[in-house]
Amino acid sequence: MIISASYKTDIPTFYGEWFGNRVDAGYCKMVNPYNRKAYRVSLEPENVDGFVFWTKNVGPFLGKLKIISERGYPFIVQYTINGYPRALEFSVVNAGRSVEHMKVIAETYGRDVGVWRYDPILVSTDTSVDFHRRNFSHLARSLEGYTDEVVVSFAQVYRKTLRNLDWAADEFGFFWEDPPDETKLMLASELAAIALAHGIRLRMCSQDKYLAEGVTPARCIDSERLSRVAGRSIEGMVRGNRPDCACHASKDIGEYDTCPHGCVYCYAVQNRNLAKERFRQHDPEGEFLFTPKSLAGEDRSEPQPQQIKLL
Repeated sequence: MIISASYKTDIPTFYGEWFGNRVDAGYCKMVNPYNRKAYRVSLEPENVDGFVFWTKNVGPFLGKLKIISERGYPFIVQYTINGYPRALEFSVVNAGRSVEHMKVIAETYGRDVGVWRYDPILVSTDTSVDFHRRNFSHLARSLEGYTDEVVVSFAQVYRKTLRNLDWAADEFGFFWEDPPDETKLMLASELAAIALAHGIRLRMCSQDKYLAEGVTPARCIDSERLSRVAGRSIEGMVRGNRPDCACHASKDIGEYDTCPHGCVYCYAVQNRNLAKERFRQHDPEGEFLFTPKSLAGEDRSEPQPQQIKLL
């Protein structure tokens, strides 16, 4: 099975010590959100085809990547580098440092390991369409030769994220908008051309209606890429759990409302203060990423692999 770590939170930035401890132990524990039963997820080498890490700052995790590689686990790093203003991303590391991290990953483990995410594309008075053209072009030029893929999607502001985004707009004096589809298609096509000029393919995450010229569907959990990294065949079954999701099956070991980055568009954090408090309460020696307060008992069986759920 492929382990996703994690689309629900940023394990490499904030929970690397816990992850290392769980790999040493050979398992971690999760909670089924429907019946509140705890279950084990094996992290033993014979049960793990590879890891997919999701992060906005892999710097604190570079030492762990070395250990994971030495133990024979193949991995991919889905690295979000947006270069957005602080009003949108309160505490994300400077984009220039993230670019340097991507270079280290490519030079150490190969260009197939690092996948750049410019995600989500949020249009506002601080991040206009023209801003995205210029900003994306600068980042693509900086990453040329160090990655061959960039994953994008346009921001979908659901009820759970609307409050955070509206608060930030009020607090920092900007306005955001959901542009018409024609604008999104035009921008997607332009960004694809910019990326291609730097040897990077642009892929759209779970939004097939924006597959403009030069844009192909993304597969964020990708057993074919993982196979190239591993140097052996890793089978993967497509198990998207929403329309247009083309990802292969995986098990995610993260937890919602635990990432203190403070990105106002984030679907995984409804309450930043809660996320910060959970981060403070986190026990790196614990079996769970965040120890639940109540459980219905323990389920010894592992659930079937779940597919990622991105916005």
